[in-house]
Amino acid sequence: MCQGRTLRTGLLFSKSRRQPFLVKSAFASCLLLLASAASLWAQNGASAGGNWKEYDSEDKMTAARRVKFELVADNTLLDTRTFHPRVELLCENGGYKASSFTPGVRLAPPNRPGFWGQPQMEVLVRADKSHSNHGWNWNGDFLAMDKGTARELIGADVFKIEFLGYGGPQIAEFSPAGLDRARVSKACGLSPKKP
Repeated sequence: MCQGRTLRTGLLFSKSRRQPFLVKSAFASCLLLLASAASLWAQNGASAGGNWKEYDSEDKMTAARRVKFELVADNTLLDTRTFHPRVELLCENGGYKASSFTPGVRLAPPNRPGFWGQPQMEVLVRADKSHSNHGWNWNGDFLAMDKGTARELIGADVFKIEFLGYGGPQIAEFSPAGLDRARVSKACGLSPKKP
């Protein structure tokens, strides 16, 4: 009988100790949920005008301010129906750093050497009504665009890239109109260029 009372007292004591723990864990879960929502919001970026998104960050070691402008294609490609190709402009401390085209499909092998012998793929670019061929450095997953094409992109209303995928030539179509060019000029030092 004494044993039963001790067991009941122990259960009551542990219940009373559990309640604050449950409240604290519920509060911690809410904080975690809010933090993850804030993180997700930060990853979505801010509108940079039109279909463009802007992502800002700071390098923790060098305090360099990095800005990425991203434009997602209007279409999907043959190999995938879920990933839209994208073009990114990368800038650091107010200057242009690089730009890239990520098709989201398997690229064909490079079809030409660059000036220094690096693997490149020749692409056909349409900026508004002008067409031009460019040799972009081939990475396997993406193509590194040249600065001149990046300047044409930010000045165009219609922008298309024809490249070689494993299934043959494919075309990614973009609508770059509406970009806040003053933001790009401030973050990247880039001005639009008409072809």
